[in-house]
Parts: sequence; structure tokens; C-alpha cells
Amino acid sequence: MNQTDLPAGDDLRRDALNVLAPGFVGTTLPPWLEQLLDEGLGGVWLFGHNVTDEAQVRALTEAVHGRCAEALVCADEEGGTVTRLHHAEGSPWPGAWALGVVDDAEATRTVYRGLGEQLAAAGIDLTAAPDADVNTEPDNPVIGVRSFGADAGLVARHVSAAVAGLAEAGVATCAKHFPGHGSTTLDSHLDLPVLDVDPQTLARRELVPFRAAVDAGTDAIMTGHLVVPGHGDLPATLNPALLGMLREELGLTGVICTDALDMAAVADRYGRERSAVLALAAGADLLCIGNPVFPGDYDAAEDTVRLVEAVVAAVRDGELSAARLAEAAGRVRALGARQAARRAGHGRGDGGAAADGGDSTSLPLEAPDDLGQRVASRAVRVTGVGGSLSGADVVALSRRGNIASGARQEVVSGVLAQELSGRVRTPDQTVDEAVDDVTAGTDRGPLVLVSDDHSEWDDPTIRGLLGRADALVHTGIRDLPADLAVPRVVRTYGGGRASALAGATALRGLGGEP
Repeated sequence: MNQTDLPAGDDLRRDALNVLAPGFVGTTLPPWLEQLLDEGLGGVWLFGHNVTDEAQVRALTEAVHGRCAEALVCADEEGGTVTRLHHAEGSPWPGAWALGVVDDAEATRTVYRGLGEQLAAAGIDLTAAPDADVNTEPDNPVIGVRSFGADAGLVARHVSAAVAGLAEAGVATCAKHFPGHGSTTLDSHLDLPVLDVDPQTLARRELVPFRAAVDAGTDAIMTGHLVVPGHGDLPATLNPALLGMLREELGLTGVICTDALDMAAVADRYGRERSAVLALAAGADLLCIGNPVFPGDYDAAEDTVRLVEAVVAAVRDGELSAARLAEAAGRVRALGARQAARRAGHGRGDGGAAADGGDSTSLPLEAPDDLGQRVASRAVRVTGVGGSLSGADVVALSRRGNIASGARQEVVSGVLAQELSGRVRTPDQTVDEAVDDVTAGTDRGPLVLVSDDHSEWDDPTIRGLLGRADALVHTGIRDLPADLAVPRVVRTYGGGRASALAGATALRGLGGEP
């Protein structure tokens, strides 16, 4: 395209704004974001630090839609360990792996419909869910319980059910992380993973749930920052061949959304501005810029403006075609218009499905009729026996958390201590301090340990605790040590509030399977 054929400056800038969805710091709209929304920003991305209570998040999303009705309010709300609305207390919905253990597609659909109704009531248009990764790598540091399972057919069934449930609630879905993050051993927040599978395995395993998501009518698919040997050196987010596969082989007509461009897998190698241009040129439509609180080394306002300028410059320099940018912007605008119509169709010009009125100032912690906990209880597995655990000391064994979900063991520990009328020895203490306290205390109660897939079983301190524990609640998916000698083991397959309550019920002997 000749320079004389380029869109007018205002139109070009509008298209560049249309494809961006930045995060921001604060619980109200900052002035810079208000201005960009007035100019046509495609959306915003909410994180836990943007949410305090129901009234606040409703006011925040109303402010976004008041500035631009078609702007997409997006969030990573998967249920289970990954939650933004319930980040402080834990999700009232079981996570994907627990639902896969139950393996009842109708239950999955109902859970995601309930989750979607909460999102819609909060004014959130799009959730980066469901997770369509087939987690075949036990040492996967970032997916794990976020996946429905290790079998492609099972994952596909539940991805389809989740897409249907969210759609029934009026929330747009964005299945992730194409072409599959489940067989990787690196966290793309920190490094560049490699999906080292042959084309046949990719087709019969990794791609199956994404095809199911497309067939179920997903509104969008999120890319993964990972390299697939045989498909070039560029990560999928920036890779024309892999994004072309989404369109040509899987038949996606909706939005291709990137994973956050501030993640080290792409940011450390290409920079955010270069990554934005390469992603658009490769076929992406909506650019999730990321969370300015993590990694915390950039100003969201300045960064967003630089990205707009980089995209505009790439078009003017001929690196990115104006037609490709216009196509991407058109897809984002179309999805935004559909969501605005959905909100209006539910009787709200700024929110989603109708919710109960009133002056509630906190997001409800329990799902309607305790649905989330009841479904989570069906996933719980119990081995061993034991006496009363009333007044237990509860110690979380993990020394690190998952970047995508945060430190979720504090949620589980808090719920268990509350339900058992006990005391939490972590996370306010280190594991070592908790051991000293529990061992030296004269008023010691029963000892309940909480572990996940990050727990370091060979750590001498942890081994010492295991030797005197009365019960272990394991929230992960990995096998436990063969020589584990704890009288009672409860496996919840997830670390959200719903799964923690289900685990507590099992510990009290009121539920679970023998």
C-alpha cells in the first residue's frame, strides 16, 4: 500500500487503539484510561488488585462502559485457583481438574453458567476461560489443576460444556493457551517454553480441545507464548503459521487474543512494542498488554501509548498492513458490539445478566445453593482414617506460588482452620517458623498439612512435619511420595474455596469417598 493509500491519521490511531486491552493500577478508572476509552480503546483487563467488593467492581465496569459501550472488560476468571473476583477469599467454584475428575459435562456446564452469571453481574464481558490445555506433563509449573485433565477427549468434552455454560450467562469465552501449554515444563511468565511434540501428536492431542471450543462457538481463543518445533522459531503468539492453523484448520472466525505481552517469554526477547506488531502481523486481533503490578517494571499509561505509536508506525513503515490492522480492529469491535447488545438485552446497559438488587458490598463467597462446593465434593478422594481434627494446627507446605493464580494455599489453610476451629500456622509464618511453633507449643492440637504440586517433599523440614501429621490435604495432581505415612489423606484436585470447603467436610467425616 502506498503512503497515499493509508487511512487518515485519526482512523489509523483508532484502529490501533481498538486492538489493545491494557491493565491498570487502582480500583477506579485513571484519567489516562478514561481518555483512551473516549478515543476507542478496545478493552481493559482486570486483575485481583483492581477488585475490592461488588459495589466497587460494578462501579468500575459501569465507568468503562459509560466511556465506551463497546469496550470489552476482560478478566482471567477460570474458577478454582485462578480468580479475580474472589482473589482474596478464593473461588466458590471448583477448578477444571476437579471437574475433570467428576467427569460430568452437565455439572461443568452448570458450574460455568454460575461463574458466568457472577461475571455478568459484575459487568465483565469476556473471561479468559476455559483452559483448553491437555496437561500431560506432571511437572508443568503453570497449568496443572487449571486443566481438565491429561486426556484430550475428556478435556474437549468439558471445554465444550464450559463454553456453553458461559455463553448461557452472556459472557464471551476465550479458550487458552493455543496450541497447548499442557506438555511444557517452563512457565511462560518467566521463560519461553517449548511444546516438543510431533505433528501427529499435536493434531490428536493438543488441538482437539481447541477444535471443540471452536465447534462449541467460543468467541475467542488465546495464544500461548511457546515454540512448537517444526513450525518455526517464533512463539505461537507471533507465529503466522500457527495462527493460520487456527483460522484454516480449526475454522475460528472469532477473535484471536494474545496472552499478556509483558510475560518474559516474549517481552524479554522481543520487547512489548515489537511483540505487539509481530502478533498483529501474524494474525492476532486483541492484544492483552498485561498486569502492570507484575512484573511491575513499567507504567501502564506510558506503555499503552507507546504500543499505539508502535502499531501506527509499523503501518506507516509498511511492516504491518493497514488492512490487517483494520481486520483485527473490526473483529474486536464486532465482539464488543455483541457484548453491548447482550448487556442491553438483559435489561442492563452496562452490565450482564440480571442479578439480585440491593446494596451488597461484597462479592458473594458461596455459589447459589452451595452448588460449587457440592460439585467440588464429588471430586474429593479420601484415604485412611483418624480421630477428631477439631482445633487443628494447619500448616501450608509450599514455599512458592503459581504466578497465574498467586499464593492459593493461604485460602485453603484459612478455610480448613476456620472449619476445624483451628489455627493457621502459615502463611504469616515461614514453614520453618511454623514447625518450631507447632513442635514447641504446649497447647498443640492435631496437625493438618496442606500441599500442592509445588511442595518440596525431600525438604528435611517438610519430612519432619509429615512424620507427625494427623492429616494431609493435597490440592495438586501429582502423585504423592510412595513412603508417605500420614494417617489420613484428602485429595481435592484444586485450591479454591469450594475445594477447600469440600476438603474440610471430608476431614470432618461428613463427605468424600472411602
